[in-house]
Amino acid sequence: MVAAIGLAGPLVAVPAVADDRGDEPAVQVDWGTCPEDVAAEAPQLECGTVPVPVDYDDPEGAGIEIMVSRLASADPDKRRGVLLLNPGGPGGSGLSMPADLASLGMPAEALDSYDLIGMDTRGVGHSSPVSCGFTTDYRGNIPPYAVDEAAVAEHAAVAEAAADQCTDNDDDGLLRHVSTANMARDLDRIRAALGEEKINYFGLSYGTALGAAYTSMFPERSDRIVLDSNIGDTHLDHEGMRRYGLGAEQTFPDFARWAAERHDEYGLGDSPEEVRATYFELAERLDENPVDTGEGPIDGALFRLATFAGLYSELAYPRTAELWQSVLTSDGAAVREQLDLTPPVGMPAVGAALATRAEPSPFDNSWSAFLAVTCNDVEWPEGVGTYQRSVAEDRERYPVYGAAGANIMPCAYWDYEPDEPPVEITDDGPGNVLIVQNQRDPVTPHLGGEMLREEFGQRSRLVSVDGSGHGAYVYGDNPCAQDVATAFLVDGEFPEQDMSCAA
Repeated sequence: MVAAIGLAGPLVAVPAVADDRGDEPAVQVDWGTCPEDVAAEAPQLECGTVPVPVDYDDPEGAGIEIMVSRLASADPDKRRGVLLLNPGGPGGSGLSMPADLASLGMPAEALDSYDLIGMDTRGVGHSSPVSCGFTTDYRGNIPPYAVDEAAVAEHAAVAEAAADQCTDNDDDGLLRHVSTANMARDLDRIRAALGEEKINYFGLSYGTALGAAYTSMFPERSDRIVLDSNIGDTHLDHEGMRRYGLGAEQTFPDFARWAAERHDEYGLGDSPEEVRATYFELAERLDENPVDTGEGPIDGALFRLATFAGLYSELAYPRTAELWQSVLTSDGAAVREQLDLTPPVGMPAVGAALATRAEPSPFDNSWSAFLAVTCNDVEWPEGVGTYQRSVAEDRERYPVYGAAGANIMPCAYWDYEPDEPPVEITDDGPGNVLIVQNQRDPVTPHLGGEMLREEFGQRSRLVSVDGSGHGAYVYGDNPCAQDVATAFLVDGEFPEQDMSCAA
């Protein structure tokens, strides 16, 4: 995921509606063996491809294939349709997601009710992957924490170079057509290729934007829609990135309490207030004197990024506390080891940003797809001053991480104008959108769920979960959230009103 606005000159959004671009005759999916990397991880899955046009305004022009995967219902008598899945990003591969959900404990009644359909969306993985040619000296798409205006201006040069690099590597012209609206149209081609009149959908993180776009563009072709950990719209813009600061501020106290309760073990402070003070002390120390890991320095920006990633799940708290310990003692080798541990869903290993020489990045495709979608969906502010003002404001109101998400991104220098306005959410359609949202989420704060609930109106219900981290249904452990979402998917039980799930 993941993964990262008073817009200057915003486009006027108009509703996107189903049209003949999504109605072309479809071929059936020819199911077979999945690619080697997917089969090694999830041998129980089948895979196939669906042809789609690169440009839906030119349906007879160049085409690409979208690879999909399937975990078929084990009980045909209980099967009620297909459940399309997206893990977020944008840029995350979703081919293994059906197997992931099964291994994480998705209830058997949900697995029996649907064929779970994973996919690599256009431009990702096995679906004509885009590449900006990023190497290991590119730190990824969450901008670094900017300590002052000069740091924003310095990063502007990095952002501009990244945008130019994407344009220079766009040899086949696909990059400009990787957008949420086009991916929603691809979903409809997949629906038709599967022989279904309607699709059900479960999307996580950015996957909520794609699901919201689909059920707004094709409301009568969507059945039961579950949107978990919502970014707040059908696109990610500068304001959406700035919400990372809000999410981190709201979620950090959970880690601080956890660490304070274990002060004897980690020595980070015996109260949440002391743990918070330790965080700022370490970050500011690294701003001045980075720790040498032997493979590259960890500075204050990387330390803040690693801490932000550690807020995604309580399972990451011990690793984060150990990282802080190592920074306290300036143990560079231990810092390197901890940064290379398995990252949370939607985040590359922070250690990937430690580079003494530039080599092809294993995250090039996911980072490139993230930028393509994010920059193509909506116009971004272009002036460095806009980002300097945002950073200054968010450094004050969200001191834990606000000066990162507000920092300048390659979208400020993107060469391609959006082909169309961002998809507008519509409240005109069936009441079939279940919005599930943790109260404390570092990357998609609860506000995102509230925003989506307001836009969908009576088409939706908001389930607020007294929980911390990124992901509530299946990816979380709240029994109430699990039961409510499963009852909706399996039996169509739609809450009469918004509801809360206690911890």
